[in-house]
Amino acid sequence: MNPAALLEQPLPKPRRDLVGYASARALEALLEAQIALRFLEEGYTRNAAGKAFQAWRALTAALLALERDRIVEMLGEKERKWLEEVGVPRVPSSRLKPLARLVEEAAGVPYYTHLTSTALELHDYQYHGPDPSGELSKYPDRGEAARDIASILGKLAEIVEEQVKPRLESQGKWTREHQEALQRLHEKLREMSRHHRD
Repeated sequence: MNPAALLEQPLPKPRRDLVGYASARALEALLEAQIALRFLEEGYTRNAAGKAFQAWRALTAALLALERDRIVEMLGEKERKWLEEVGVPRVPSSRLKPLARLVEEAAGVPYYTHLTSTALELHDYQYHGPDPSGELSKYPDRGEAARDIASILGKLAEIVEEQVKPRLESQGKWTREHQEALQRLHEKLREMSRHHRD
């Protein structure tokens, strides 16, 4: 199945199939990351920043779903209800940092909150573009944004490989599509780093 068709499929409902939802979001993260790198190669840095942000948000959704049991133990009743009804299914951008903190604590992903701050800065860059004054965007030029896009997508690939893949494999929810998408992402990232060294 082609990536566009995979991205357009309806998501499993997290309340009914939490692991299926995590699996779908992980695949979305990998496919969006590939699109981001393609945009970056073609010089569309703002579009690449938007796709990198979407990929990171999808990864956050997958990790929230996979770590839900640990996370709910850390929360009060009201926060649990919000997590179940809004946090996991919607992953609102406005609450991405507190959700990232939960992922960092529950899954033990180092610097996840810090990396999420970078993803949010890329989200701003998508809307405002480069801003030498630093008022609307943290990026003075497209080169700075491009470096952060490549860096955050490298981290995404690493987190999927080390944290998400083993969990989904153990539940029988890591598919051939996941494996191929992860391999393609690793290849693209290697190509990019070789290209920048040359």
